[in-house]
Amino acid sequence: MTAKVHKASYTIPCSSSFRDSAENLAARRSVNVGDLARSILLTVPYEVIRDAPDPGGPEDGDREERVLKSGPSQGRVWRRKPRLQLRMTPGYDPIIIRRALGLALAIDRGDYTLQVQKVDRRILDEQEENRLTKEAETERLKALVSELSFDPLLTGIRTRGEALHVLGFPPTTRPDGETIQARYRALAAIHHPDNEFGDHQRMSQLNAAREILSRPYV
Repeated sequence: MTAKVHKASYTIPCSSSFRDSAENLAARRSVNVGDLARSILLTVPYEVIRDAPDPGGPEDGDREERVLKSGPSQGRVWRRKPRLQLRMTPGYDPIIIRRALGLALAIDRGDYTLQVQKVDRRILDEQEENRLTKEAETERLKALVSELSFDPLLTGIRTRGEALHVLGFPPTTRPDGETIQARYRALAAIHHPDNEFGDHQRMSQLNAAREILSRPYV
């Protein structure tokens, strides 16, 4: 019985021309863009991909139009920064994926040539094992952060007591502004949505809690 391979969704910010070139190359090869990136990630040494030119994100004014298919704004045209959406095994840096796709395009143009070398299978197995170990450790840390973090309050932060709870202070304490700010920064470093373990709802409630506790105590 074949084990099911877990895949993660990636959003790769890029220019419209880069997105179109990657999608066209994938179509010509009868694969999807994720397969295209994976073919480079599995055959080219990581150091080569890491040091390859980064195609970069979209420039100012570079936008694509999408029609919203659901919600209150269904049918409305949305202008957003271009990106590539793909699914691959988890654990990759989106910038590394973008560099890998840039290498795929360079190879297709003839600007880059791969030299095939015999590689010790044990090295490849060790590298894959290390990647899977890192992936498992990341998932474990995510679960640990979620377990130890406060549960977002369904009604939002309305009282000083609720604000103290969210920031991890006992309900009868009166922390000063410096203490509140230090605790906020420590928790924001964990819960900010841009963080690997981030959570939008928790971050919103941290912001609300800090705002309430910054008011004069009465």
